[in-house]
Amino acid sequence: MTRPHPLVSGAAGRCPNCGEGPLFAGFLKVAPRCEACGYDLAKADSGDGPAVFVILIAGFVVAFSALFVELRFTPPIWLHLLLWLPLTVIVSVGLLRPMKGLMLAAQFANQASEARHPAPGADD
Repeated sequence: MTRPHPLVSGAAGRCPNCGEGPLFAGFLKVAPRCEACGYDLAKADSGDGPAVFVILIAGFVVAFSALFVELRFTPPIWLHLLLWLPLTVIVSVGLLRPMKGLMLAAQFANQASEARHPAPGADD
């Protein structure tokens, strides 16, 4: 049996090691370990990366869509607010979990870990 690509598994919210167990124990809380293979997920930390990418993607989609609608149709401001505020929330919340899964899976795929610096005065 071949293992799925870690990035595909992460985006789908599955364990990047086996692709079967759930990656999340809640909406964004990472499970302590994979239920299927036992891989330790507790050490995984995506930091602010997913939020940054979500802001950039959602901002691009919503801002340029609003600009296009404004230039093409010139609707009143209340219609802009009615369209773009809910769309911003929907796009942001909809992308947050897959982006966090991608970041965690990218750490797994690249075997990323915290930087380690030698102790002061230690010679290599």
